[in-house]
Amino acid sequence: MRPKRTYFPFTSAQQRKLLFETWEATGKVTQACQVAHVGRTTFYYWKPRFDEQGYAGLEMFESRVAHKLNRKDVVLEQHVVEVRRAHPEWGKCRIAEELAKEHNWVAVISANTVRRILREAGLWSEKAGRPKKSVAHTPTEPPNDPDKPSI
Repeated sequence: MRPKRTYFPFTSAQQRKLLFETWEATGKVTQACQVAHVGRTTFYYWKPRFDEQGYAGLEMFESRVAHKLNRKDVVLEQHVVEVRRAHPEWGKCRIAEELAKEHNWVAVISANTVRRILREAGLWSEKAGRPKKSVAHTPTEPPNDPDKPSI
C-alpha cells in the first residue's frame, strides 16, 4: 500500500519569497516550510533556482501551458478533410481506420482528432445524442379506490 500523499497547490511568488526569507533567518527548512505552508519538496524544487538567481529567480517560472499541442501535419489534416468530402456518411472512427489502413494498419490519427479537424473545417456538426431512455415509474401500491373494499 502506498503512503497517502499530500497535494500541494501551486505556490505564489510571495509564498516562495516568504519560504526563503524564513529559511535564511532560521536556517531550518522544516520551519520555513511550515511558515510558508509548503512541502519540503517545494523547497528543494525552488532551491537551485534561488541559489543561482536569488529572489529574482523566484518571481517567474515556466508556464504550465502545454507546449506541444497534439497538432497533426497540414497534409494529414487536408487528407482528413478530403476523405470526409468524398465520403460524407463516414464518421470519425471510420475515417481514422481508413487512414490507418492506408498506412499499413498503423494508427496515424485518433478518432477525436479527426473530429477536431472536421469541426475546424466546418464539416462536423454536433448532433444531439440519442435521447435517454425514460424509466417508467410504476407505483408500488395501487391507488386507493374508495369503492373497493380493502383486503
